[in-house]
Amino acid sequence: MSTFTSIIPSTNLPRTISSFNSSFKSKHSISCSLPGTVAEPKATIASSEPLLLNAVRGLDVERPPVWLMRQAGRYMKSYQTLCEKYPSFRERSENVDLVVEISLQPWNVFKPDGVILFSDILTPLSGMNIPFDIVKGKGPIIFDPIRTAAQVDVVQEFVPEESVPYVGKALSILRKEVDNKAAVLGFVGAPFTLASYVVEGGSSKHFSKIKRLAFSESKVLHSLLQKFTTSMARYIQYQADNGAQAVQIFDSWATELSPTDFEEFSLPYLKQIVDTVKKTHPELPLILYASGSGGLLERLALTGVDVVSLDWTVDMADGRKRLGPNITVQGNVDPGVLFGSKEFITDRINDTVRKAGRGKHILNLGHGIVVGTPEENVAHFFEVAKGIRY
Repeated sequence: MSTFTSIIPSTNLPRTISSFNSSFKSKHSISCSLPGTVAEPKATIASSEPLLLNAVRGLDVERPPVWLMRQAGRYMKSYQTLCEKYPSFRERSENVDLVVEISLQPWNVFKPDGVILFSDILTPLSGMNIPFDIVKGKGPIIFDPIRTAAQVDVVQEFVPEESVPYVGKALSILRKEVDNKAAVLGFVGAPFTLASYVVEGGSSKHFSKIKRLAFSESKVLHSLLQKFTTSMARYIQYQADNGAQAVQIFDSWATELSPTDFEEFSLPYLKQIVDTVKKTHPELPLILYASGSGGLLERLALTGVDVVSLDWTVDMADGRKRLGPNITVQGNVDPGVLFGSKEFITDRINDTVRKAGRGKHILNLGHGIVVGTPEENVAHFFEVAKGIRY
């Protein structure tokens, strides 16, 4: 049986943190065994690779690596101060120096095992001839929503070297700054999610416009999805070539589709992206996240990604069983837990890691950090997570 020990002090753990009362030790030393659900870890290999990469590849690691979605953002005082000086999101996410500074803010404070590029999934749109903005209080706005074949025809395939050179430069700098002490992560939006934004004209509650297009003029939507697919595969390759050591694909809105419709409008395009990237970058870990994906987990695994990121509505033990032993799981603590007490946060971390089993697990939230989350609770999350030992 494999076990892990949290950073709560224990008599068999030489590394302790004095800020925790030793009376918690029996409560927080728990079993991490889920027989038959996790592939046997490969023998430990001396490696200078970041912990996150070793975990994804199934090597025998001492603890699960940890990073948090939206770990750079509005809950941090340092980010709030920077926003006062640079109020435009697009300026903050399209200026090399600002992108690097913001991406490194959580690294400098918490030292996560993954440092994700500060950007947005909509960043490529301008380079595809789709004008947009991200407005405070309103979110994304697509100035000319795409709903006809003629509009799709003028959408250009994305050439990141020309349209977003600041992304490549920022990733290159991040690799040097982080110096392999953590994995530098890039990310892209999935075709259906990007199409949802540009067809709806922004965020949506009911997704009626894209579903109308899907169910009445599917050829138009498929043509748009193919352009996004080709473009995002190229964008992932570009990020990897410039320093990204893993890339997360966000299919935030795919779970608005029924399983049948997911198989038509999302799954084949995700699979095409994975297949294309693996031909040129076979060792690049690809992570797939779709919020509310409990009804689609088995289908997410069919994309061929290396990691499936679970949201908090899926029990981690159930998710592990459903995905099988050979795929890495990421997640999946409820972001709302970070509003709880430190003891409560510790308990939920331990529960998640125990249910994930030993190895092939990246500890994360089930969604991004919520605005207003106490920064000291985020610090506690990382402190506990980094003190765990299998």
